[in-house]
Amino acid sequence: MRIGELAERAGTTTRTLRYYESRGLLPARRADNGYRAYDEDDLRLVQQIRTLQDFGFELEETRPFVECLRAGHPAGDACPASLAVYRRKLGELDALIEQLRTVRAEVGTQLARAELEAGAALPGGPEPRCELGG
Repeated sequence: MRIGELAERAGTTTRTLRYYESRGLLPARRADNGYRAYDEDDLRLVQQIRTLQDFGFELEETRPFVECLRAGHPAGDACPASLAVYRRKLGELDALIEQLRTVRAEVGTQLARAELEAGAALPGGPEPRCELGG
């Protein structure tokens, strides 16, 4: 298939496919007429890359999965290098989740404090204070 068909079937653009090619993730084969030529295996490579990127993987992090597919494995995550990327990504996600939990707890504390102070601002209560303004 030609680049336009691959792009359409993979749900991406020809520009993206050329970029993958420039990064060495997609083979740069040419037909006798000079056009780029792709097959079903190339479609699987692009689908693997796109799926991983949808999950938040950087483009370079997809390389072990692509290499695993190129090596003939039925799935891009069947190789040790791919599993290592999964493990590293899970560690990053766990750290991010913990950061978000900490921020959420702090925002909840600030909300509770602000609501108490806002309730105190009823007629006859103390003047509200703004921590941001000094």
